[in-house]
Amino acid sequence: MSPCTKGHSQVLTSHHDNAKGSPAALLDDVTRSAPTVPAAHDDPAASRSGGHVLVVGAPGPRRERLTRTLRSTGHEVSQAPPGEVERRMGQTQPDAIVALDEQDVHGGRDARGLDVIREVRTVPAGRALPLLMVTAGPEPAGVADMLHHGADDCIPEASDPVELSARIEAKLRRVPVPVENLPRDPRTGLYSHPHFLEELDRELQRPEAARHGGVLAVVGVAEMAALEARLGQRVRREVAERLAGVAERLGSFCDRLGWDEDGRLLMLLPGVDEETARRGLEKFAATVAGTKFIVADENVRLTPAIGWLPLTGCADGDRATGQARDAVQEALRHRDLRPVRYAPWMRGTPHRHRRPPLRALIRPALSALSPLLVLLLGVAVPFVLYRQAYELGFDLGSGMYWVVVAGLVVSALLIVLECLFSLDAVARPETPGAPYPPASAVIAAYLPNEAATIVETVESFLRLDYPAELEIVLAYNTPHPLPVEDTLRTIAARDPRLVLLPVAGSTSKAQNVNAAVTRVRGEFVGIFDADHHPAPSSFRDAWHWLSNGHDVVQGHCVIRNGDSSRVAKLVAVEFEAIYAVSHPGRTRLYGFGVFGGSNGFWRTDLLARTRMHGSMLTEDIDSTLRALGEGARFAVDRTLISRELAPTTLKALWNQRSRWAQGWLQVSLKHLWRGLRSPVFTARQKLGLFVLLGWREVQPWLTLQILPILLYSAWKAGGLQRLDWAVPVCVLAMLFTMAAGPVQALFAWRLAVPELRGRGPWFWSYLFVSTFFYSHFKNMVARQAHLKEALGDRQWRVTPRAAAAKAVARR
Repeated sequence: MSPCTKGHSQVLTSHHDNAKGSPAALLDDVTRSAPTVPAAHDDPAASRSGGHVLVVGAPGPRRERLTRTLRSTGHEVSQAPPGEVERRMGQTQPDAIVALDEQDVHGGRDARGLDVIREVRTVPAGRALPLLMVTAGPEPAGVADMLHHGADDCIPEASDPVELSARIEAKLRRVPVPVENLPRDPRTGLYSHPHFLEELDRELQRPEAARHGGVLAVVGVAEMAALEARLGQRVRREVAERLAGVAERLGSFCDRLGWDEDGRLLMLLPGVDEETARRGLEKFAATVAGTKFIVADENVRLTPAIGWLPLTGCADGDRATGQARDAVQEALRHRDLRPVRYAPWMRGTPHRHRRPPLRALIRPALSALSPLLVLLLGVAVPFVLYRQAYELGFDLGSGMYWVVVAGLVVSALLIVLECLFSLDAVARPETPGAPYPPASAVIAAYLPNEAATIVETVESFLRLDYPAELEIVLAYNTPHPLPVEDTLRTIAARDPRLVLLPVAGSTSKAQNVNAAVTRVRGEFVGIFDADHHPAPSSFRDAWHWLSNGHDVVQGHCVIRNGDSSRVAKLVAVEFEAIYAVSHPGRTRLYGFGVFGGSNGFWRTDLLARTRMHGSMLTEDIDSTLRALGEGARFAVDRTLISRELAPTTLKALWNQRSRWAQGWLQVSLKHLWRGLRSPVFTARQKLGLFVLLGWREVQPWLTLQILPILLYSAWKAGGLQRLDWAVPVCVLAMLFTMAAGPVQALFAWRLAVPELRGRGPWFWSYLFVSTFFYSHFKNMVARQAHLKEALGDRQWRVTPRAAAAKAVARR
């Protein structure tokens, strides 16, 4: 029988026939019987007491009776009301604490008893002290609750004073051992930091041949500083325990777990190879990020930052742990849930990878020569190859001619199919499937680039029409303070819906979004660039999709500065071709949508466990494909409108599209093969992935093959004048290919938003420019982007953003 159960049994036996019955009456009986108890100097048990007991409880008769009872058994007693425990313990250190659990006569629980337990255990000096709770009546559920929250024992108020004294003495005779000094926490099984290092050193002392690999990982939490500032140092231990609970639920990929004084989780994974460990850590991070935890009685989201290194080559556990912590600091910068493998450059230089000087000099030179490299790889090399093959008896050039013709026809056919399918795009559900929940908008901004437009953007968000709570989170980074920050703080003071979130050390939109996603309160999140002005009903319309079974919905981005320049007019029409035609058409044709970046709305839980990867130049497309790989449902809605700024110069357009093209290549390299093998995607969706991620990367080089094939044909025929240019099949293929552009322009006009549909000359201009120039321009950009990626040049060139009339958008 447990001590608590035994105490309750005594109450029921001794006072079964007591007519008074109430807890106060029972305590009066105990108090009145106190003089019959032998004096301290007559009782050997009492003579051993003499300990100092701190009685915690609200002033009143109950506390006074308990105090008299304890003094009658030979204890020195001091008193403290709830909330004053730390101050009283600072004056005189007690040997034990006895606290009254508040409870009414009808048995209703009061949380103040649990609050006292938390208060005592929060004080460093109180963590190892015996803590006994005196309850007003037998309530097993309440007793269990108190024991779970940190009480050492509990006893009814009506218990015999001798028993109460004996329980205190039993606790005092046991030498208190802080949990940190135990090899393992008896409740969680976590190793303390010193004992974890002993286990790690023991593992490292084994011969490497007997170890079969192994990995050490350290897990930090990005929100730790904010949690500790708000809730105190106790959250360090609670956070480590929550993380350990997730690791244990995931299975046996981790062998030993510990924690350090800063609340980081220590993980030892012996006998596993690096790839297995990395996958296990990725799954652990995604699970943690997708879970809401209770820490210090608050619901919180945590962002795990994992640093790891293989045990191979490690000789000292303390040094290895320090290196893993350095990798944690790098992971904390990105907050993208990806485990970071330790590299020597991280020590002392946490913000930038040091490149070898020679490579740093060669790369810009090769980038400058990339147009010549494109001609060499795309024209000269194939021409030489066709000639050499012909001399060996193989007419490879003629075969490639028909391959190119077929490829161009297929590309044109796909464009026409997208146009046709866009006419019957799935309509938005008319009514929400659930009441409107709290929602959040996240505006990602680099303030030096957005200073001219950010105030206008924020004001437009504050005018949104949403029937439930809507918070506007401006997640921004800036290398130095700016005057516009004072203006933003004034707006935030005026309207509490605006939340300013500076993200120190951020270098990308992805890091800003990742920092915001754990702070938002909304059930769903809208992501926007800093030049976007959403339509007033955007969040209401997005919830209609999300509440009816979808996880992400991408809206229609409309250009609002088309009058600024010829380039802006071109982009305005192109955006209609993309967002009003291609995206809805592809979604219906292939059964899934993509993008989810600006004017994209996500369920918060999904975004929290998906995040955005700052190393990807099109981080939003990457996040979308990772979410789709988990089975997420993605919708595209061309009536869900947000207006943004377009580039106004050809140079700005080149920089923007170069980043887009290189970003798509990164996504293709990362996700194409993985998606084709995935059981999550249907055959129809895999066809769409092949077209979207594979064919789009081949097509720019395929169109360039016209030049070497013509050169080869002229060489073989003895001159251009001897070529037959009127082959019917070729003429028809050329006409069909050229017709795809006008067809797309026509559909873009038909489905455009009203303010652009009335700009007929813009569409005629786009039709002409796109057919004879712009398509070739985009193919050139794509080929250049491929070379940049091959050379490792992934620099994001930010273009300064001006006012709406002169704006140059980076996105």
